[in-house]
Amino acid sequence: MRRRKATGGEDVIRVALGHRGTLVRGALAAVLARENDLDVVAELDRSEDVLQVAGRRPHVVLLDAQLPGRIRIEELCRKLTGRGVLVMIDHEAIAATSLSLVKQAPRIGLIATDSTTDQLVQAIRDVAKGLPVVDVRLAVAALKAGDNPLTDRECEVLRHVTTGATAQEIARTLSLSTGTVRNYLSRALAKTGARSRIEAIRKAQDAGWI
Repeated sequence: MRRRKATGGEDVIRVALGHRGTLVRGALAAVLARENDLDVVAELDRSEDVLQVAGRRPHVVLLDAQLPGRIRIEELCRKLTGRGVLVMIDHEAIAATSLSLVKQAPRIGLIATDSTTDQLVQAIRDVAKGLPVVDVRLAVAALKAGDNPLTDRECEVLRHVTTGATAQEIARTLSLSTGTVRNYLSRALAKTGARSRIEAIRKAQDAGWI
């Protein structure tokens, strides 16, 4: 990819930033914008929107491991070919999602959310160069984590519930019957050991499954 030149002769790395938190996303964008060789070309809060930035040709896509949306983070990373991907993960909340991401390394980079800004900036530069970036703590913790007991469809249904959608609305969106949606929810409650949909969502989110 052709890159424009920054002051001092450095190549500018175009970065697309996907993060669920408005404040954190803005803060990260501000930090990266201070670097002469980094240019934040897009700020996104939904996983499905990340795929729409291809026209801006980002060199690196920086992602929150818990970015919400219709596309799971693991699938999103698989779809983001032809550009560098760096995923930020909270090492205190490692779960099956992180394990599946670790399996995609070193094609994608992994960095802990408690890394310093200098470490993040360097990681972006390394990913842009095609160098492997994998936080050892994340890799070890993820390998020790248990597998996600929920199926992809159960996770998808729970993600829709987080938006406040009813079983009927979810059924229409996913082209399922209302009874089938309720069955998925019941199985999700049983697998998470939750007594309500809200508790199931909380447990699944805390574990990194949705």
